[in-house]
Amino acid sequence: MRVDFCRLTLAAATLSLLCLLVPAPAQAQETPPLPHQHWSFDGVFGTYNPAALQRGFQVYKQVCSACHPVTHLHFRDLAALGYSAAEVKAIAATDQCSAGPNAQGQMYQRPCLPADPIPGPFPNEEAARAANGGALPPDQSLLVAARAGGPDYVYAILNGYKPAPAGVTVPPGKYYNEYFPGHLISMPPPLSAGAVTFADGTKATVPQMAHDAATFLNWASHPNLDSRHEMGAKVFLFLIVMVGIFYAAKRKIWSRVPH
Repeated sequence: MRVDFCRLTLAAATLSLLCLLVPAPAQAQETPPLPHQHWSFDGVFGTYNPAALQRGFQVYKQVCSACHPVTHLHFRDLAALGYSAAEVKAIAATDQCSAGPNAQGQMYQRPCLPADPIPGPFPNEEAARAANGGALPPDQSLLVAARAGGPDYVYAILNGYKPAPAGVTVPPGKYYNEYFPGHLISMPPPLSAGAVTFADGTKATVPQMAHDAATFLNWASHPNLDSRHEMGAKVFLFLIVMVGIFYAAKRKIWSRVPH
């Protein structure tokens, strides 16, 4: 009986070792670390690059807005991207917003105004799911704040589409993405070279568009970052000055005391 027990224990240990040595299926492979990018807004003294913000908004407007809303943004907020009041008004007028009721008690559509929220592509969540095979496109105005890795995550996802490795079955309506958890994502590859024509003449490669889009979405999630960094720098300088004053006062007071 003892011999049989020992054999069973040895067999179980052998099986466990084999399970560790056999490669896991590709679908269960761990997500690789996100490639870190250089962002102008990184660090205590980092600031947003207005040109990158405007290019990123252009990518959102011409590509991402077909599926994703930016619920928490109004057209007037775009002034922080470096647009003039006239440019913001012109951008708003390219969209239609609901207004009313009119004299007949009916709602109607009119060109949007700077005070209006930026309208989303779908009237409600059910319509969004119906148009996307049951998947709900996330609100992009808080996307960077909601995802681990922030802008690095957005950049990696936009650049992570690739052919599925051998042995991986991609179901209909799904796409293989190297950096998406589980690797199977419902969003088709949104970017392709030359998908937009940047107003400043920058070449619209996929990495460039991904970088600019991630910069814009980081601003959408953290619009006060520049002012916070500016305040932090002022506080830091204030503390340096106060340390100098206190040190000088300490030297003056204790210079009268014999040592």
